[in-house]
Amino acid sequence: MKPTSSPQNPLLRDVPEAAEYLHVNIHFVRRLVRDRKIPFVKLGHLVRFDTRDLDAFVDAGRQPAISV
Repeated sequence: MKPTSSPQNPLLRDVPEAAEYLHVNIHFVRRLVRDRKIPFVKLGHLVRFDTRDLDAFVDAGRQPAISV
C-alpha cells in the first residue's frame, strides 16, 4: 500500500510515478524538468515531485469552456 500525501507530509514521487499520476509518458516529464516548466526537488542526483506541485501544474493548464 502506497503512502498518501497530506499538507504535513507531502508524497514525493519519482519520474515514472509522476508520469503515471499525470497520465503522460516519462519522456514528457523529463522534458518538463529539462525546460524548467514544472517544480521539482533534487535529492542528490535524484529528481522528485511533490504531489501538490503536480496538481498545481495541471490546474495552471486548465482552460475555461467556451459558451456557444
